[in-house]
Amino acid sequence: MARVEAAPAGGPVVEGWRARLRLSPADTRALGADTLLTVCVIAAELLLTAFGPPDMRATGWPAMVGLSLLGGLALVLRRVATFTAAVVALGSLFLSVVTVHQPLTAAIAIFLVTYTVAARLPLRRAATTAVVLWLPVLVLNLATPSDYRLDGMSAAYLMFINGLMALVTFLIGRTVHSRRTSTLALEERAIAAEANQRALAEQAVGDERRRIARELHDMVAHHVSVMGVLATGARRVLNRDAEAADEALATIEDTSRTTLREMRRLLDVLRTDAEPAAEMSPQPGLAGIEALVEQVREAGLPVTLRVDGTPGPLDSGVALAIYRIVQEALTNTLKHAGNATAHVRLSFGVYWLIVEVFDTGRGPAPGSDQSVGHGLVGMRERVALYGGTLRTGPRPGGGFRVYAKIPMEQA
Repeated sequence: MARVEAAPAGGPVVEGWRARLRLSPADTRALGADTLLTVCVIAAELLLTAFGPPDMRATGWPAMVGLSLLGGLALVLRRVATFTAAVVALGSLFLSVVTVHQPLTAAIAIFLVTYTVAARLPLRRAATTAVVLWLPVLVLNLATPSDYRLDGMSAAYLMFINGLMALVTFLIGRTVHSRRTSTLALEERAIAAEANQRALAEQAVGDERRRIARELHDMVAHHVSVMGVLATGARRVLNRDAEAADEALATIEDTSRTTLREMRRLLDVLRTDAEPAAEMSPQPGLAGIEALVEQVREAGLPVTLRVDGTPGPLDSGVALAIYRIVQEALTNTLKHAGNATAHVRLSFGVYWLIVEVFDTGRGPAPGSDQSVGHGLVGMRERVALYGGTLRTGPRPGGGFRVYAKIPMEQA
C-alpha cells in the first residue's frame, strides 16, 4: 500500500518563508556581528541623548528609543535580508521627518545599507536600490527650511555633501564587490587547474602502466611459446633420450615459474589504486552455479536451473565467464524484475556452448537503455574474448533475456 505523505502545514507560502529563514553559517556569523554593532550604536546614541544638549531630547524618550530600534533593525538585517533592510531604513527616515528627530542609527543604517547593496548585489540592482534610498534624502535636503540646517548652509551645498557621501559609499561597496568577484574567479580557476593537473597525472600514470603491461604481455607470451616448444621436444625425445627430456622439463618448470611471476606483475600494473588486492582464492566455475542459484532463491527470487548435455573439459576462463554471466543476469533480475521468476539454461553441444538466463518480470522501463551498463558490457567482453556472441534485451512475452553462445573449439 502506497504511503501518502501529508502536505506541509501552511502551504507553499509558509514553506518559502521557512526556507528564507534557514541561514547558512556565514549568514549566521554576519547576523551576530551586525547585532553586536547595532547594540553598540544604540547604546552610544542613548548615552549621547541622555547626557547631550537638551534639544536632543525634545522629541521624548519613547519616540527616540523607537526610532533608534527601527534604525537598528535595518542594521541587523542588512546582510541577511538586504531589501528588507532598505525598506526599514526608508521607514525610519520618514518617521524621523514626522517626529522632527533624526536618530544616529537611521543615518548609519542609510550608509551601511548603501554599502551592503553595492557590495553584494549586481550593478543594476545595486544602483537602483541606492537611488531609491538616497533620493528621499536629497529631496528632504531640498525641502528642509534654512532654520533647521547646520550653520545655515544652503540646500544645494547640503545636497552636494550628501550626494558625495552616497557616491563614495557606493563606490567603496562596488570596489569590494569587484575584489570578491575576482577572488572567487581565481579560486575557481585554481580548483579547475588542480583538477586538470590531477587528471593529467592520472592519465600519465595510466599510459605508463599500459606501456609496461604491453611489455610484460610480450614477455609472458614469449615464455609461454618457449614452454610449448620445449614440451613438444620433450615429448618427442622422451623414449630416446630421457636425460634431454628431463632437462627440457626442468627448463619448462623454471620458465613456468618465471611466467607466473610476470603474470602477477602484469596484474599489479593493470590494477588501479582504487581496486582492492585480489584474494588468493580459486575462481568460481561451473560447480559454483548451483550454489549461486540456491543463494538467489534464498534472496527471494524463484530460479530454475536446467542443464542440457554433458559438460566436457572446459578452460577455467570459459567456466569463469559462464559463472559471471549467470551471476550478473540473476543480479539484474533481483534488482529490476520485481515480482518474477527466473530460468537458467546451460546447453553443451558438439559445436556450441549456450548460456541463457531469462525472467518473467516487468522488463526494462519504457525509454530506458538496457544496452549500457558495466554488467552487460562485462558480459559482452567475456563472451567476445572466446569468439562468442551475446544478445540481451526484452522478451516478447515480457521480462528480460540474456543469451550467450560460445564455440566449443574456443572453450
